Amino acid sequence: MAASQEQDDQTQKALGWAARDSSGILSPFHFTRRATGDDDITMKVLYCGICHSDLHMAKNEFGLTVYPLVPGHEFVGVVTQVGCKVKKFKVGDKAAVGCFVDSCGTCNSCRDDLENYCPKAASTYTFFPGQPINYGGFSNIFVVNEHFAVRFPDTLPPEGGAPLLCAGITVYSPMKYFGLSEPGMHLGVVGLGGLGHLAVKFAKAFGMKVTVISTSPNKKEEAIERLGADSFLVSRDPEQMQAATGTMDGIIDTVSAAHPLNPLVDLLKCNGKLILLGAPDANKPAELSIFPLLVGRKLIAGSAAGGLKETQEMIDFAGKHNITADVEVIPMDYVNTAMKRIGKGDIRYRFVIDIGNTLTV
Repeated sequence: MAASQEQDDQTQKALGWAARDSSGILSPFHFTRRATGDDDITMKVLYCGICHSDLHMAKNEFGLTVYPLVPGHEFVGVVTQVGCKVKKFKVGDKAAVGCFVDSCGTCNSCRDDLENYCPKAASTYTFFPGQPINYGGFSNIFVVNEHFAVRFPDTLPPEGGAPLLCAGITVYSPMKYFGLSEPGMHLGVVGLGGLGHLAVKFAKAFGMKVTVISTSPNKKEEAIERLGADSFLVSRDPEQMQAATGTMDGIIDTVSAAHPLNPLVDLLKCNGKLILLGAPDANKPAELSIFPLLVGRKLIAGSAAGGLKETQEMIDFAGKHNITADVEVIPMDYVNTAMKRIGKGDIRYRFVIDIGNTLTV
């Protein structure tokens, strides 16, 4: 009895929805989280976004999944407990968690506030075999070291703000790092999905000229009239692409599917930068002609999420400029239907689960 009581004191009962196999079907899952440590907060999860990577992982499409899998790495909640050494939060505060919940704290990346690039970074739910077993935000409570949570602005609706913890920081970080955030610059955004629509919103808040580049002509009205882009290019139209040659300071490419890169390189000015954010099939390497890079001193780079300092900066900027994702809020028991719709591209632009009101014991 004493041992059982001690175990209860070191854990908290939790309820989530988990995938048990590569069918990807999620269902209720009872498990335990650690008790609130000295540097931890426990939060009641209110809203959790669904990232496309959640679908990939639930169905083991990367071949890395460890089951049972509780997805969710972009969520907002209310702090219900704080450890004795916690300084950043108090009970009742809104807090948000993104893609990472731990890192070594000593490597060059960690010292530079880039925990996302730490070789020992721990993802919010287990992404790689051999990592600690972590369960994500498709659950009623979450326990995390305060360093890996950010303060969530009262000015933002939590349902619209939750996707910023993944999709938002994924576009914000490279825009800032590569100098693609200056007023008056011309930015191209490839793909108008969960990442792309937020790239447009951040770029306009920075005061940039924005051109959306898409294979779908029917997205033109959405891009310009509703999201505020300045212009629109159909990437399959050679005349449109030729007319835009050499006009862009940078391009944020959010598309994961294999697609030609040289037509995008041609759109860049001298010293222009093409930043790749999509994770394509590893078995289908990109085809690229190097010569256009040489003659224009152009750069192709990649980027993944952001560190905690920059994530806080991003969410504060979003609060100041009222930037939120366009979302469809769903109950917990709709999640499997939502996953199917994501697979078909049937969402504009992010599903967000109302955890607080619809995940019940």
